[in-house]
Amino acid sequence: MKVLYRLGFYLAGFSFGLIFLAFFLNGKKTSCNYTPNARVIDNLLQKEIVFSKEIKEKQPNLTKEKIKEFIKIGKVNFSKSDVKKDSCKKYHIEIKTSNSGFFEVINCAKSLNIISFSKP
Repeated sequence: MKVLYRLGFYLAGFSFGLIFLAFFLNGKKTSCNYTPNARVIDNLLQKEIVFSKEIKEKQPNLTKEKIKEFIKIGKVNFSKSDVKKDSCKKYHIEIKTSNSGFFEVINCAKSLNIISFSKP
């Protein structure tokens, strides 16, 4: 078999496979989070957000939607986080925008507890 025929069969099969995957994965919530920061942020966004009493008193205008936006634009500082625990891990998330600051969360199995929030 000639090389051009082999290349043609390969490209036809490859394109058929790509089309099949596009239809199969269309509309699914699939993501490829390869970095540790992206995996943690994706995990945090799927949890129920719970505020501590101190946060509710100090920041009454802080909502769950704002926290989700801060998580999306924030970056996890693993050197200040405590990720060696087995049950609930503590993450330090830094926000680097016009609303710069940081907050700390405790990530448990079903909930995300906001324990501190600071904006300079």
